[in-house]
Amino acid sequence: MSQKKIFLVIVAISTVSLLLHHGGHLSWTMEAFHLGCPALRSHPAPGLKPKHTNVAFLKTHKTASTTMQNLLFRFAERNNLTVALPVQACSHQFCYPRSFTSHFVHPHTLPPNIITSHMRFNKAELQRLMPNDTIYITILREPGSMFESLFTYYNQYCQSFKRVPNGSLEAFLEEPWRYYRPDEKDSMYARNTLAFDLGGDKDRPATDVAYARAFLAEVERVFSLVMIAEYFDESLVLLRHLLSWDLDDILYVKLNMRMPSSKRSLTPGLSSKIRAWNSLDARLYDHFNASLWRQLSALGPACVAREVRLLRRAQERLMRSCFGGRMPLLRSATQIKNKDLRPWQPSGKVDIVGYDLPVNLSRGFSSQAQELCLKLIMPEVQYTRVLLRSQSLRYRRGYQLRPPQQSHPRQQPIRTVLPRHPQVQRSQPPPAAAGPASETGSIATSKPAAGT
Repeated sequence: MSQKKIFLVIVAISTVSLLLHHGGHLSWTMEAFHLGCPALRSHPAPGLKPKHTNVAFLKTHKTASTTMQNLLFRFAERNNLTVALPVQACSHQFCYPRSFTSHFVHPHTLPPNIITSHMRFNKAELQRLMPNDTIYITILREPGSMFESLFTYYNQYCQSFKRVPNGSLEAFLEEPWRYYRPDEKDSMYARNTLAFDLGGDKDRPATDVAYARAFLAEVERVFSLVMIAEYFDESLVLLRHLLSWDLDDILYVKLNMRMPSSKRSLTPGLSSKIRAWNSLDARLYDHFNASLWRQLSALGPACVAREVRLLRRAQERLMRSCFGGRMPLLRSATQIKNKDLRPWQPSGKVDIVGYDLPVNLSRGFSSQAQELCLKLIMPEVQYTRVLLRSQSLRYRRGYQLRPPQQSHPRQQPIRTVLPRHPQVQRSQPPPAAAGPASETGSIATSKPAAGT
């Protein structure tokens, strides 16, 4: 055999060995080469833009936004960033449904890099609060499925829903003005909730096409990315490229879901009535769903599909690591033993499910790995409290250390136990055991205020 052939055989054997040993990252590179896609390199790497860390995510209602919030909370902790959190009087939301103001932000969480808790959008106030290079993002959901979820979730809070006989969605949509009161408590859940969250006029007549067009144009000017809940993974691919994040930064577990038994399918006729009643939300969704697919097309369908596959593989590996080699089972709140993992229940008629970690997770796992798994499935209310405690501790330490002439406490990095890479690693040896607000309001289109 010639020296050239021997050399080629050695190269081939070495390549196969490397692929078997480092299958994950090399498979990304090889697949990218064949598809003509940019390689999925991780930071730090030559030529990569630094990660963008100043982000305002408008958390809308019943749109998978809690899952997105959890992702942002974990990103902030891994990268020692500050998250703006509500004052205690506002609970875990920025005094929604009142229009957002910086007075709603807890002073121990200033100045922020990220803001993601429920609010009603107020562009001017957010621009005063956030850094100048902040990127604004939000998420929408198809109006039919979203309204069905709102009707079920807030049935015991929203008077427009509560007064409907037998809690019938069909009865409400047959005569919505019989039950709906525009100015009463929690009416924003009963009509054009997305538009209200974004600061728009939820009760603007559907015939006012000029208002709707101006409102959509303003949302498009402010938000660099409008995600779509039905295409959550594809939206995350766009987010990753927009912010120059790594694949590890967009891993998630679905949160704040209902039991299938509390969901109902919609007939085409019922969906049409929902869209007619929520006409401004329907316009928003149709416009930004089309916009999302234009952006995905520009990135390249094959490349997007590849990144979605890699994202789902990485998520499955992470979840199996956290749940003892198996995929997690959804559990009702009463079945979850760890109270820090029990999701809030809106009423006895709706069962919001969550997850529980295996009881033997501590065996063979580092404290960092255990903390990662816990935060991955921690509900919104509990995670908000944890973040506020950690940031308040940082604030008090900075206050004690500041020189007398300083007027503001020196910002200290938040110490966190979350590892940089979410893939859980076993350690050797094993470590020792160790409600809705009541006020409403609307903002003019020229100053859209976006909500939660």
